[in-house]
Amino acid sequence: MEDRVLELLKRAKTIAVVGLSNDPGKPSNGVARYLQSKGYRVVPINPNLTEALGQKAYSSLSEAAKEEHIDIVDVFRRPDAVAAIVDEVLALGIPALWLQETVVDEEAAEKARQAGVFVVMDRCILKEHMRYRL
Repeated sequence: MEDRVLELLKRAKTIAVVGLSNDPGKPSNGVARYLQSKGYRVVPINPNLTEALGQKAYSSLSEAAKEEHIDIVDVFRRPDAVAAIVDEVLALGIPALWLQETVVDEEAAEKARQAGVFVVMDRCILKEHMRYRL
């Protein structure tokens, strides 16, 4: 698993952040800013925003996928929102799903894995990136 996480972080170029907030005090904003500083293209997914961190925001993954190639979907939503996000990820053929700390839905994660999606659950992408010193 660890080798696959490292490879994913090295290979990925574009990360859709579901639940990205414009509030700099929110974890989603800090993580997205960090990812941008490390060279990733961040695609904000939040139906309440038109822009975040200087990027066009999309109301859904499906809307974003019309204009963006997405390598990883990073989720900052409550666990009860994950099943619908997994359905979108599968419909769009996105290869990787990252569920942030405390975002746990074993059933939805297993559904994604069974469909060939690489899933990281209950881990912070920023912390993992820093741990690998990328």
